Amino acid sequence: MRGEILGVERRRYWGDDDKLAIVSAVGVGGATVTQVAQRHDVTRQQIYAWRHELKRKGLWSSDEGALFLPVGAPSLPDLPAVTAPAPTIWIELRLAKGRMLRFESNIDDASLTRLIRAVDSA
Repeated sequence: MRGEILGVERRRYWGDDDKLAIVSAVGVGGATVTQVAQRHDVTRQQIYAWRHELKRKGLWSSDEGALFLPVGAPSLPDLPAVTAPAPTIWIELRLAKGRMLRFESNIDDASLTRLIRAVDSA
């Protein structure tokens, strides 16, 4: 197979802010890692590597549900009480042939069974 060089290749530089924005885009509006990777023209593996790097640097945490208020804010009695939803726990299940399923802990048994069978038969 012969290739043709069309231009000068250059290595792109991604700053921590750029990496954080891309990694944080996963899950927003149901976006998967693959969709975010395609949108930013990077590989899925690169997003996972950035996630690991940002966690190690203490710049990213997958914990959600934090509520921030301005310092010294007066009490706001007219605001409705905010109740935090039950935290979603992700479970990873390793199957035969190196396959892995990742699903929320609140999935019902019938759906999980169908999902496992579908992945095993693929």
